[in-house]
Amino acid sequence: MATPALARRGRNDLIPGAKKDAILRAATDVFAERGFFNAQVADVAHAAGVAAGTVYLYFRSKDDLLVSIFDRSMRDGLEAGRASVAGLDDPEERLRRLARGHLARLGADRNLAIVFQVELRQSTKFMERFSSTLLRDYLGLLRDAIADGQRSGVFRSDIKPTLAAKALFGALDEMATNWILSKRRYALDADADAIVDLFVDGVSARRRTR
Repeated sequence: MATPALARRGRNDLIPGAKKDAILRAATDVFAERGFFNAQVADVAHAAGVAAGTVYLYFRSKDDLLVSIFDRSMRDGLEAGRASVAGLDDPEERLRRLARGHLARLGADRNLAIVFQVELRQSTKFMERFSSTLLRDYLGLLRDAIADGQRSGVFRSDIKPTLAAKALFGALDEMATNWILSKRRYALDADADAIVDLFVDGVSARRRTR
């Protein structure tokens, strides 16, 4: 029996922009449920409720669909991240908001999390895309907060901000992957503050007292 994500959605009457969105949503669900390499463009078209040829009006190939999911996710994450720290000076609080937002976005959409954490990483080609400008910009939000903390004396100055940003992102990334693989159901963003606590204790210019 077809899963809800693979059921026909009757979207043939959508306007072009909405139809493209529907195809991307369908691709996310199909890739998460069947695996990118096992899925076909026809599966995506069926899930979106459009003809297979319609998919090619918006996307060049199945690879292009996967890259487009990544690009949209990163752009949405960048926009939300920038908004969450706009006008906020406290570097530790900026890290907390970015961490909460990162895990909350993935935790709110399990299929997107599966595609982002698993399917995107199964080939060198896509991993190269994963390390593209959008990810560097996203890491830059973390790096800037860390660098500001170093300048204000809150964080240690002997650690490269870019290295520290990658370490924090790596911790968040691993928690997201564990959440996907876990049989236990829990709120992913509930771990955000604990991760930032561990990170901040490690880069703090002075030992915390509780």
